[in-house]
Amino acid sequence: MSTERKESEKSEALQTYSEVFKRQIVKEFEQGLFTKAELRRRYNIHGNSCIPRWLKKYGKFTYQDKLTRGRPMKDPQSQRIKELEAQLAKREQELLVLKKFIEIAERELKVEIVKKSGSKQSKK
Repeated sequence: MSTERKESEKSEALQTYSEVFKRQIVKEFEQGLFTKAELRRRYNIHGNSCIPRWLKKYGKFTYQDKLTRGRPMKDPQSQRIKELEAQLAKREQELLVLKKFIEIAERELKVEIVKKSGSKQSKK
């Protein structure tokens, strides 16, 4: 009886799924309709690593290599845009600070640090 059980377990473990089916599972998960566990139960999917692999392969979001709980990460392109906008805002603030330093130094030292446009550069 134990050999019959092992054979049935092996046949379940070797179950294959079509690409259309996998994409449908990914779509349902990314739309937030079901969790991974609910999808496994609903469609009788064996193994905990099937759906995460499909998400990485067919999903439109970025998924970590480790298995995580919760919803997928935000769209990587919009996430990258936000990061770049934050870096730009920081650089603009730094530029304003540097311009103020130059303005103060010119006023205090009575020296022209920034050359005016159209002026000749000194030769060495």
